[in-house]
Amino acid sequence: MPHFDQPDDINPTQPEPSTVNSRPHPAANAVINHIEPGAYDSESITVLEGLEAVRKRPGMYIGSTGERGLHHLVSEVVDNAVDEALAGYCDTIVIRILPEGGIQVIDDGRGIPVKEHPKEKIPAVTLALTVLHAGAKFGDGGYKVSGGLHGVGVSVVNALSARLVVEVKRDGYRWTQSFSLGEPDGPLQRLEPSEETGTTVTFYASPDIFETTNYSYDTLAARLREMAFLNKGLKIVIEDERDDRDHTFLYKGGIIEFIKHLNQNKTPVHPKVLFFEGKRDGIEVEVALH
Repeated sequence: MPHFDQPDDINPTQPEPSTVNSRPHPAANAVINHIEPGAYDSESITVLEGLEAVRKRPGMYIGSTGERGLHHLVSEVVDNAVDEALAGYCDTIVIRILPEGGIQVIDDGRGIPVKEHPKEKIPAVTLALTVLHAGAKFGDGGYKVSGGLHGVGVSVVNALSARLVVEVKRDGYRWTQSFSLGEPDGPLQRLEPSEETGTTVTFYASPDIFETTNYSYDTLAARLREMAFLNKGLKIVIEDERDDRDHTFLYKGGIIEFIKHLNQNKTPVHPKVLFFEGKRDGIEVEVALH
């Protein structure tokens, strides 16, 4: 799935990982300290642990700490829900802009796994939220296609949020865990029984990191409309609790309706939208011409 709003304004002056003979330094999150000339030695290298690297250089992960980077946080959480839809397990995604400056994303997918990871010995949902490049999009068993940052997105959102709460309905129960700037406030908790499935992520971007934490309804609605066009049959709802606005995007015609939307004030070449689709070598393609 095409990934809209991919950050393209990353500051080119931000430091790259240390290299030796043009090969990447083994410490991927290592940075060089500011030191006096002539004092460059092994003590000049600092290794940032866990999600600290994200908080140190957020622009490397979301493009900026301005309004664009703020809205990109929402896209990363929504992309995970869309991945569930692409896998055939999610029909509805609800995005709420909360009065207190937070965002809530609800999906009716399978729910992030909660069982203990066999190697890391912590719940899989905790792992996904606290470790970079931890996700189900690297091997063959999780997702055939995906639109997120492959194990980076939701953990980056967690790292840059003053507070984040995840709620999972899976395996016969409701589960929840909260975090502060990426660090767990406590262990994953098992709550009351539930036969439903899905994931709810509520987060509040840190005002100490971002220049603004005021979300634009129009910006988010435009992005969500595009996602709904590209995922026919998926219902995406945006609700703004600050001024009681909402809109539902649902396009059963997919990109056919997208083309009509783009050309609504234009004179098309063809009176009818020409649509083609096919699959080869595991790659699916849809083409619409108007």
